Amino acid sequence: MAGTSKNRVEQWLEDLGTPALPVPGFDIDFERTAVVITDPQNDFLHPDGVAWGACGESATENNTVANLEALMAKAIETGMQLVISPHYYYPTDHGWKFEGTLEKLMHDIHMFDRKGALNLDGFEGSGADWLDNFKPYINNKKTIVCNPHKVYGPENNDLILQLQKQKIEKVLLAGMSANLCVESHLRELLERGFEVCVVADATAAAKVPGLDGMLAALINYTMLSSEVWTTARAVKEIEAAAGATV
Repeated sequence: MAGTSKNRVEQWLEDLGTPALPVPGFDIDFERTAVVITDPQNDFLHPDGVAWGACGESATENNTVANLEALMAKAIETGMQLVISPHYYYPTDHGWKFEGTLEKLMHDIHMFDRKGALNLDGFEGSGADWLDNFKPYINNKKTIVCNPHKVYGPENNDLILQLQKQKIEKVLLAGMSANLCVESHLRELLERGFEVCVVADATAAAKVPGLDGMLAALINYTMLSSEVWTTARAVKEIEAAAGATV
């Protein structure tokens, strides 16, 4: 988590002060709340990943890797349900007849590529694999790893089903990337009746000339979610909710 100096999200929230819009707030009901992480994979978050050149600055500003690890570690430590919504592309996906802007980019740079749906050859340590320091939490026997989403949102994977089967009604949402997969998951979860709090400094986004994905995400998180939290607050609130169930 963040040290003595504020990360970008912490500073943005401080500068925002009291929002001009109402803040519904988010209370953790421990048995009905899950931590959902999108795309905690090397291609986004490792310096050797194919998208690090676009997302690395934002990930560094937010201390994203350390914050994601802290969030997942607290979920596992307390027994809160941890759910992963990953992003994979198989050879057949490269045969799509049309693509949006960033779909084309991801395919062109072979982001999240795997040999096949049932083929793990070369997966270990690849861009599609988890960061090594995330593996103890994601590979935990109680962590749910969903089928991959293919564009941005969870409409075509089993995330909603998995949450409903666990009787989850509330979500602490984080992962990559902030204005694409995280925001798309936020929007679909809201449409499906979940309460969602975004842990915004456990996300990051592309920054390219003229475009700042993290700023776009922060504005929309503030307008859409029940509340926007920092990782420090999320960890504290999870711990308190877990203690209240003892």
